[in-house]
Amino acid sequence: MSGLQMAAAVPCVSSSRWICKRGAAILGVDMKVASQSKLMSSYHISSGRHFSRTFTYTPAKFNKVATKAMSETTDKGVASGLPIDLKGKRAFIAGIADDNGYGWAIAKSLAAAGAEILVGTWVPALNIFETSLRRGKFDESRVLPDGSLMNITKVYPLDAVYDSLAEVPEDVKANKRYAGASNWTVQEVAESVKRDFGSIDILVHSLANGPEVTKPLLETSRNGYLAAISASSYSFVSLLKHFVPIMNPGGASVSLTYIASERIIPGYGGGMSSAKAALESDTKVLAFEVGRRHKIRVNTISAGPLRSRAAKAIGFIDMMIDYSLANAPLQKELLADEVGNAAAFLVSPLASAITGTIIYVDNGLHAMGVGVDSPIFHDLNIPKGDPKS
Repeated sequence: MSGLQMAAAVPCVSSSRWICKRGAAILGVDMKVASQSKLMSSYHISSGRHFSRTFTYTPAKFNKVATKAMSETTDKGVASGLPIDLKGKRAFIAGIADDNGYGWAIAKSLAAAGAEILVGTWVPALNIFETSLRRGKFDESRVLPDGSLMNITKVYPLDAVYDSLAEVPEDVKANKRYAGASNWTVQEVAESVKRDFGSIDILVHSLANGPEVTKPLLETSRNGYLAAISASSYSFVSLLKHFVPIMNPGGASVSLTYIASERIIPGYGGGMSSAKAALESDTKVLAFEVGRRHKIRVNTISAGPLRSRAAKAIGFIDMMIDYSLANAPLQKELLADEVGNAAAFLVSPLASAITGTIIYVDNGLHAMGVGVDSPIFHDLNIPKGDPKS
């Protein structure tokens, strides 16, 4: 569960955003799509047992604007615009357990740019996730900008809280939710990916969990605090430690953080704000270490509040979205696709000199020093968004 970081994406294509045909993903400005090929593909689910874990205010309603990572070529077959080309690249995305979170959106953007997708899913959710994929329940949300379906080459069981089998407590091994699953610790998954595919180019950390997230920090237990750090920040360190040896030079990794790492967000407790702060600090240190040793880039995305099953568990996601709509420079609801496209850029050659960086994808909310919806600013001529624009 990653706090306020996921949302059900509502499809919406703007003519001045990402445009798609075939080839590399192109950032277009007022471009028109001449033609599209309908490339239908299907996902493949391994027959083996393979997982990861993933202010009351009523605003005016604003139109949603989505960007789309898409592919385009000219009639002459030469890519136009500025391409995000991930063809021939392989990505492992840790933390997908449904089709409405950031991990899923990132997977779609990477797939739209041509990358092969491998997924790590939390063990207790593996069966439901694979069954839903197999039965086509996610087919609508698998549709890529060119009309084809995102292909997930393989789904692995993963519990990123445990580095190796020797560290797994006996009660977890005996837990019926883990029955029938094997090779799901971080080390074992990395070894499985190496055995199956040899190497990867992209590593995505899209998982977090704070068992006491609804508790204020002063009421958080030591175990709850350390559990949040373990699942939400050290898991990224562990993933890099075990996957970097099989990552190709020039590869990239990206994780997801939240503004609570540096600002007070009441209700986002249980040590989760500390975990996100640790994740951001680790991003800088890891960028230096794996950059020098392995030529791998490491960045993190600080995403705004979005609706998802995980975020709804916190209980006040709707209020945070309303607050963002009222106070962010861009008055629109943030879509998961926008975070996915930012991730696609960060892991692409276009971002080859960007590492150790926090990229804010939150409609600019992080830049605000005050909430402009406060009555104290009633007499100021503060620009407001037009719901019809």
